Amino acid sequence: MAYDLEEQEQLDAFKAWWKANGDKAMTALTVIIAGFLAYQGWQYYQNKQAQEASAKYEALLQLEDKNLKAIQSVSAELMDKYSSTPYAGRAALTVAKANYENKDVKSAVAQLEWANKNAKEEAVSTIALLQLAGIRYEEKSYDAALALLAEKHAEGFDGLFADLKGDVLVAQGKPLDAKKAYEEALTKLDEHGRYHHYTEHKLEALGS
Repeated sequence: MAYDLEEQEQLDAFKAWWKANGDKAMTALTVIIAGFLAYQGWQYYQNKQAQEASAKYEALLQLEDKNLKAIQSVSAELMDKYSSTPYAGRAALTVAKANYENKDVKSAVAQLEWANKNAKEEAVSTIALLQLAGIRYEEKSYDAALALLAEKHAEGFDGLFADLKGDVLVAQGKPLDAKKAYEEALTKLDEHGRYHHYTEHKLEALGS
């Protein structure tokens, strides 16, 4: 098939451009293809990780509380090998609870600190922070508890943070400050929930 004059000029122009820029174009195309394949590979890896972590976390939840060693083992695997998934943070909370109930507070604290720093879900990170503050309160490390309660956290937990802050301030002998904290908590907690009821009683106990 013969080309007309305009088509021939366009073809000649393309040949000239390709001669000058062909190597660069091929290099750019190779980079684009390699990047796409890498992205696809990463997506596949991430999905595979998430599926495996989900299955292991479900198995973790099926373990009985008394099976501490198994809880520790599965949780450690999730935290170590699947830290990029949401299940690692949840596993850290699970094993922290198990260790705390078995009087291993040091391990529980370490796992809660890990969850607070590494959890992929803000709610999980916040729960870990609240539980850490609760442990410091129980240890009578009141300043440490207040410092933890002052850290950034998910807004939906404001009521629980304010309530625990009130408890710490009561323990420090600061009833007026505690009242303010409880009053703040009542504005944040679900008025039909049990925590709201408990906080009301604590506020009433402080008197007018």
